[in-house]
Amino acid sequence: MKSITGKFYLCLFVLLIMPLSMFAQDGFGFGDFDSDSDFGFSSAPSPGFRVNINGEVSAELTGYLDDLFHNTRARQSSLGDIFSGSLNFEASGSAAQAVINLDLSGADRAERPIEINEAYLRAFFGPLTIEGGIRKISWGRADSFGPLDIVNPLDLSDLSRLSDPQSVKISRPMIRFIWNLGSFTRLEGVFLPAFQADRYAITGRWTPSQIRALEQIPGFNPNQLGNLYWDSDNTLEFAQGGLRFTTTINSVDLGFQYYSGRYTRPALIFSFNNLFIPEPDKIAYNHYNHIGFDLAMVLGGFNLRGEFGVNLSSDMDGKDGTVENPSLVWSLGFDRDLFWNINLNLQGSGSLMLFHNRIGENVFTDIEGGRDLSSSRITGIISRTFLRDELEVKLTGLWGIEDKDFLVLPSVAWNRNDVAIELAMGFFGGSRDGELGQYRRNNFIRTSLSYSF
Repeated sequence: MKSITGKFYLCLFVLLIMPLSMFAQDGFGFGDFDSDSDFGFSSAPSPGFRVNINGEVSAELTGYLDDLFHNTRARQSSLGDIFSGSLNFEASGSAAQAVINLDLSGADRAERPIEINEAYLRAFFGPLTIEGGIRKISWGRADSFGPLDIVNPLDLSDLSRLSDPQSVKISRPMIRFIWNLGSFTRLEGVFLPAFQADRYAITGRWTPSQIRALEQIPGFNPNQLGNLYWDSDNTLEFAQGGLRFTTTINSVDLGFQYYSGRYTRPALIFSFNNLFIPEPDKIAYNHYNHIGFDLAMVLGGFNLRGEFGVNLSSDMDGKDGTVENPSLVWSLGFDRDLFWNINLNLQGSGSLMLFHNRIGENVFTDIEGGRDLSSSRITGIISRTFLRDELEVKLTGLWGIEDKDFLVLPSVAWNRNDVAIELAMGFFGGSRDGELGQYRRNNFIRTSLSYSF
């Protein structure tokens, strides 16, 4: 029944958006259609075979302030992997392009010396481009984490990396096509044959409070959940896919999308034994249909962006405690250059649960038990450059409104001749029950030296 529903929404989506391409105006708007790629789609590479190799190597140290000022913990703490890097290969001809991006960040760990960040083949057939391989892609218009950017799951096992949304994305095998319908109009389709959930730490300082709470259940060891968080399901029952249509009308960039997939955040379902003690029964990644709309425009010197969507689960009346309720999602943001060469980027995003009055208060009987009606967060970035843009001072902040918590990330970076030195810090605070505030003992300082080639 779910697959039939998904196909119905897919067909309906195509019928709704295809007529819009007739009204798209060439020569207006921004033309920024492939923010997840450096290669674009409007034209194939130049004739002839070409090979390009580039990358980055870094030396990095990360210390946690609570540990550094406590003698016992300081001796037992680690300063991270120290070495990190990437190596990128691109080979292209007149009709095809192959890309392999390697992540060397775990090179000092024998069990995982090299990881594939992305590896894919791109073939050009006139206005049609077809890709296949392991990819990270971006949907929507938000600069930070947006509710329409749903194709790739996230690695949330180290929240000190939250200032770089692209780095916490998990690459996934997929087939993708991009059909260029005009200078500023395209239709994109994506198919993922397997499912991967978000990654969470199950031990250590970044373990979420929801997992720590399981330690209070008699006889249960949270380590038993490890494989369920890290492994993907490779059966076609968990296949996902969607379409995204983008165009420009009268200097306004518009996007419409549909996606049939599964929630990447796990839902832990409990049962009760003979003594009425709750026992984890299974972890579910429930199916949902997503419909979204986004726009971007320049108004009065402000670069404005908005995203709006609805996530439709199978619990359309809010009475099934084992399935997430349907929800509305949104994001509004802008960036603008201010006085004294200061740039401000501000974004608010969140969700609104439908049928909230029908959920229970007990997480053992309802996977959304006790959750607020809404969940919203404000992300702000203010930055200024000095010395002919070689020195950048930046302050990033995240504030959870309902959770009453925050994360502040100040940094200073100096760049010259492909060499960069950065000093960054992170401070968690607010309510200990919040998604961010629970890590208030994980305040950190990081310094890095990197070279790009």
